[in-house]
Amino acid sequence: MTTTLRGVLTALTTPFDAEENIDYDALGRVVDRSIDGGVDGLVVGGSTAEFATMSGDERQQMLEFVIERTAGRVPIVAQTGATSTREAIRHSQAAQAAGADVLMIVTPYYEPLTLAETVDYIKTVAAAVDIDVMLYNIPAATGVNLDPGTVRQLAEDVANIRFIKDSSANWEQALQLIHHHSDVISTFIGWDSYIYSGLVEGAAGMVAGAANVLPSEIVSVSTKIADGDLHGAREEWQRLYPVIDAMISEPFIQAVKTGLELRGVPVGSPRRPLADTDPDARERIKAALATLGS
Repeated sequence: MTTTLRGVLTALTTPFDAEENIDYDALGRVVDRSIDGGVDGLVVGGSTAEFATMSGDERQQMLEFVIERTAGRVPIVAQTGATSTREAIRHSQAAQAAGADVLMIVTPYYEPLTLAETVDYIKTVAAAVDIDVMLYNIPAATGVNLDPGTVRQLAEDVANIRFIKDSSANWEQALQLIHHHSDVISTFIGWDSYIYSGLVEGAAGMVAGAANVLPSEIVSVSTKIADGDLHGAREEWQRLYPVIDAMISEPFIQAVKTGLELRGVPVGSPRRPLADTDPDARERIKAALATLGS
């Protein structure tokens, strides 16, 4: 089974109530907000979603809720990586059974692996499912970078590895993936500051936490680039970038939740030990959002 995946994918936040339980009513509103804003897909259970604070049951229940709420309107990418190969396989097979369209597999993120161990983990998990797989490269969290040569070899060796989310914040590496390896793998940039530049360079798309807050605005930039209106896209991006920068300059999970609250969609606090956005940062995000109007 193959899935067409391009454009803007929202890296969904996870709303929590006052007792730190998942707030499914709020999550439904966040899902609808992104889809109504025109995004091309949703990523469930990624870093912005605070997946590392969740039990396995919570991750699965949240995924099943989003799949039901989405009702086929856009593709669902389920992040199913874990700290062990066995657990990642369990999450991945459960996500496939639930109806996810693509799996995104972060590599183990506590004990740094060798590159050979990382490659073995990826190949073993991908072989355990039939649907498409998106690699998730986030070396700041995992301690291992999936360099472009390794990514190419994985895509050539494993038929269902078709996408990569590159959150390395390494622009040269992103360019190499886009320009040298797009014949075997589609690159999604996972660093919101690169939305405009990544799409102009030819990335397949963006996985953006900021799309929780600004879905229609980010989609508008993406659409204009796809239509060849680089001037119009650039003008919109000049208005949008200061907001993205204000958010990504702060602890990002909290900034996304603050941005949603300021846009009238409260989603609660992050799970402890993460703290809420501090008051000064909140004011900076509020001031940036104010420049866009209501």
